[in-house]
Amino acid sequence: MTSWLILTATLPTSPSALRVKVWRALKATHCATLREGVYILPAQAATAAAFPALEATIRDAGASAHLLQAPARDAAQETTFLALFDRSQAYADFLQTLKAARKALGARGAAGGGGADEVAGRKTLRQLAQQLQALQAADFFPGAAAKQAEAALQALRTELERRWSPGEPAPAEAPLARLSVADFQGRTWATRARPWVDRLATAWLITRHVDRQPRFVWLKPPLRTPRGALGFDYDGARFTHVGERVSFEVVAESFGLMDRPGLAALAALVHGLDVGGLVQDEAAGIELLLRGLQATHPDDDALLQAALPIFDALLAGLAAASASGSRP
Repeated sequence: MTSWLILTATLPTSPSALRVKVWRALKATHCATLREGVYILPAQAATAAAFPALEATIRDAGASAHLLQAPARDAAQETTFLALFDRSQAYADFLQTLKAARKALGARGAAGGGGADEVAGRKTLRQLAQQLQALQAADFFPGAAAKQAEAALQALRTELERRWSPGEPAPAEAPLARLSVADFQGRTWATRARPWVDRLATAWLITRHVDRQPRFVWLKPPLRTPRGALGFDYDGARFTHVGERVSFEVVAESFGLMDRPGLAALAALVHGLDVGGLVQDEAAGIELLLRGLQATHPDDDALLQAALPIFDALLAGLAAASASGSRP
C-alpha cells in the first residue's frame, strides 16, 4: 500500500498572514484536503518534503501542527485516498483545450497565415506544454489519461511541424556509433534551408566542436544529399532524429560532447524548442531571438554567422549557472 503523509494544522484566525502563508504553501504541494485543517500527500510525491517544513513553520508561529506517516487502514481507505489524487478530469479538460487549439490553428493555416501562423502556433504549443507540465507536476499516480494527453500534444506538435517545416525528419531507430572528430574535418555538411533551432544549433555544434573548417549547403526540396556531403536533420541524412533525440543531441552524443560544461543543458533547451518536452525558463526568449535572426537574415550563411555568438553565449551562461548550482 501507499505510504501517506497527513498534516494536521490548527491556525489562529488572526493574524491572517500566517493563514495566507500556509495556504500558499499547501497549494504548491498539490495536496488533498481530508477535512478542514487535515491535509494528505503520498510520501513519494516530489513535493512531500514541504510537509515537514510546513509543520515547523506553523509551530514556530505558535500554532499547532502534527505530521503523521502511515499506510491506509485497509484497501477501501486506500481507494478513497487514491481517488483524491485522480487527475482524469483535469486531463480530459486539457484534451478539450488542445482540441480547440488544433481547430483554431487549422483554420489559421487554411487562411494562409504564413509566418504569423507559425509564430502564433508556436506560442500556443508552448502554452499547451506549460499547462501539461503543470498538470503532470500535480499527478502523483500517472496512468492512461496522462499518456493520452502527452501523446495528443506530441501529435499536434508533429502535425504543425510538418506544416511549418516541410521535410521535418521522422525519428529513426538505430544505435549511435561513437565517432572521432579527427575523421570529420574539412567536410561539407548539408541540411534543409531556412534553418530553425535544431538545424542552427547543430550547425553551431559542428562549427565549434566538431569540424574546424566546415562548409554548409542549404537544401531545398527535393532533399538530396550532395555527393560527398554529410546530411543532418532530414530523412535519410547521416545525422537525424533517433528515438527521442533531436539532431543536435544525436551529433553531440555521437562525438562524445555531452559531458562538456553546459552542453547537456543546451541540448535540453534545443530539444524542448524543436519537439517539445520540459519547458525551460529561457525558451520563449530564445525562440523570439532566433525568430528575429531569421527575419533579418534571408541568407542562410549569414543567418548561421549571426547565430554562432548567440549559441556561444548560451553555452557559457548555462555552464556558469550549472557551476554555481543555480541550474542542474
